[in-house]
Amino acid sequence: MDLVWRLCIFSCFGVHLVLGVPPIATQPEQVHISYPGVPQSMVITWTTFDKAESWVEYGVWGGKLFELTAKGSYTLFEDGGKEKRKLHIHRVTLTDLKPGSTYVYHCGSSDGWSEMFYFTAMKSGTEWSPKFALFGDLGNENPQSLARLQKETQMGMYDIILHIGDFAYDMDEDNARIGDEFMRQIQAIAAYVPYMTCPGNHENAYNFSNYKNRFSMPGDTESLWYSWNIGPAHIISFSTEVYFYLEYGLDLIFSQYKWLKKDLEEANKPENRKIRPWIITMAHRPMYCSNDDKDDCTKFESYVRLGRNDTKPPAPGLENLFYLFGVDLELWAHEHTYERLWPVYGFKVFNGSREEPYVNPKAPVHIITGSAGCREKHDGFIPKPRDWSAFRSTDYGYTRMQVLNSTHIYLEQVSDDQNGKVIDGIWIVKQEHGIASWL
Repeated sequence: MDLVWRLCIFSCFGVHLVLGVPPIATQPEQVHISYPGVPQSMVITWTTFDKAESWVEYGVWGGKLFELTAKGSYTLFEDGGKEKRKLHIHRVTLTDLKPGSTYVYHCGSSDGWSEMFYFTAMKSGTEWSPKFALFGDLGNENPQSLARLQKETQMGMYDIILHIGDFAYDMDEDNARIGDEFMRQIQAIAAYVPYMTCPGNHENAYNFSNYKNRFSMPGDTESLWYSWNIGPAHIISFSTEVYFYLEYGLDLIFSQYKWLKKDLEEANKPENRKIRPWIITMAHRPMYCSNDDKDDCTKFESYVRLGRNDTKPPAPGLENLFYLFGVDLELWAHEHTYERLWPVYGFKVFNGSREEPYVNPKAPVHIITGSAGCREKHDGFIPKPRDWSAFRSTDYGYTRMQVLNSTHIYLEQVSDDQNGKVIDGIWIVKQEHGIASWL
């Protein structure tokens, strides 16, 4: 009997010990691509959980498979949770791509390769019409718009995806396992078209470390703020969160403001504004909104719009800066709704005309698109819209945008609740850009 009991104990503990051995995890996952702002290039980013080399094998669609190779490197990211989980974040930059050509690729090493993906290299010049999908506030739980976005991306409907803050809900949760699962979910989009981002409030844990480490945006500011050119547009991504998480450094507000001013000055040089007349910004928390969630819309005057007077020195806001440099279109999220504004500055409406408000508008146009779907569900609106609010919807959905040429942009809102129905659409038409267009 004693022998049987000992064998049973050995057997049970033996199975437990075997199951407790962690697997070797050198297989690439969470593959996504981004445009580094340098023509004829693309960055491929992925994750492994053990050390492995960083290679991309690729080739032009229809040519010899994987005839080209590029080597990169990885950074070791330690999550700030109790388990201190470690992720190996791999990055490889592909260069000398043929503008407009489609490439097939996979990534990894001799220790494991991803499945095959494809992307189209960014077209060169300004004489083309890039197509975007844009949204914010997409979660691992209740990502209602995700399936439609996955399908439309793989159908080739978009050149770029803009994710305007708040990922996964939240990437740091369960010792960053929620972040891992979310990055797997968006792979069906982000491995095929550049997935361009900005930080939101849900990324704040451990000084935004999951956001900073997982994404690979242009510049050297840990993806917090940057700009890039596409077709006839100059796009600026920045962080509204520097106004709210002062524990990470008050200096971030001033560093970003200084950078924004310098970038806008460069974009407004006559030779630059002539070829890329549209200046578009994207950031998470809006300057204006008419929601009833006791947040930025109803609690106080927007820090992002007006700055903060409770800091030393006072922190500058951004509305005047953007107005003075003729920003045409401002894209926001954070509120789990869709709201289109009339052209607005200083709470006043400056329509182009009564009949055609978005034809030669006299102030920037704001779009809030934070209804892609997350566990926090919808936000509501105050019963009576503000004078500057033109259209509102609580449907889950996302926004499409096409920059047609130097004078025309088209935007439309897709309702996932209504099976992909377009519930709103506008043309912004501008014959002149820059501060002169407001006069």
